[in-house]
Amino acid sequence: MGAGRLYVAVAVGGFRRYATYRAATAAGVFTNTVFGLILVSTYRALWDERPHLGGWDQSQVVTYVWLGQAFLSTLAIGGGGVEGELMERIRTGDVAIDLYRPADLQLWWLAADLGRGFFQFLGRGLVPFVFGALCFPVYLPADAGTWLAFLVAVLLAMLVGFGIRYLLALSAFWLLDGTGVTQISWLAGYFCSGMLLPLNVFPGALGEVVRALPWSALLQAPAEILLDDADPFGTYLFQGAWAVLLLGAGRLLQSAATRRVVVQGG
Repeated sequence: MGAGRLYVAVAVGGFRRYATYRAATAAGVFTNTVFGLILVSTYRALWDERPHLGGWDQSQVVTYVWLGQAFLSTLAIGGGGVEGELMERIRTGDVAIDLYRPADLQLWWLAADLGRGFFQFLGRGLVPFVFGALCFPVYLPADAGTWLAFLVAVLLAMLVGFGIRYLLALSAFWLLDGTGVTQISWLAGYFCSGMLLPLNVFPGALGEVVRALPWSALLQAPAEILLDDADPFGTYLFQGAWAVLLLGAGRLLQSAATRRVVVQGG
C-alpha cells in the first residue's frame, strides 16, 4: 500500500471508529443544541442592548453561535481529539509500537484526527447548525463560492487544531501526566478561539493579541468567511502560516522526543 493510500485508510478508519458511538453522538447533538439555545438567548439579549456590536448584526452572531456548536467537537476545542489517546500511549509506553510502524508518527495521528473531525462535523455538528438555521433568523451566504471558501477554511482550521493538540500530546514524553497542561490549553482554546465571545468584540490591544494567536484560526477565521466579513485569501494565509509553524514545531519536538522515549508502567 502506498503512503498516501495508507493515511487515507487511517482517516477512513478514524471516521468509522467514531461512527460506531451512536449513543454518544446522539447525546452530543442534544448537548450542543441545548448549549446553542442558551448562547443564542444570551447573545441576542446582548445584541439587543448593543446593536452591531463588533460590526455584526444579530443574524450574523446567531449564525456564529451555531457554527461554534458545530465546531466544538469537530476541532476538539474542549478536548476529545486523538491527543488524549496519544498521551495515554506515551504514558504506558505503547507509543513504541507506533514508532515501529512503517508510517510517520505525526502523519498517522493527523490522518486519524482528520477522520474523527470529519465525522464530528457531519454527525454531531451539522444537526445543531441546521436546527439553529431553521428556528432563528440567521445569516447564510447565497453563493456557492462563499461556502466553498468556508470549507477550505474549515480544513485549515483542522490542521491548526491538530498542530496545537499534537504539541500538547508530545509534552507527555517529558511530563508523563499531561492533565494539567491539557486543561490549561482547553481554557486558552475556549477563550482565544472565540468560543465564549466573538473575537471582533474584544477591545483594543486584547483584541489584537487574541486575533494573532493560533486559536483564532479555529472558529473566528472560518466564521468570518461564512459571514462575508473577511478576505478568504488573507484568512488562508494566516491559517496556513500557523498550520506550517505548528506542524513544523511538532515535527521537531517529535524528533527530540523519540530519541528519549520514557516508558512508564510497562
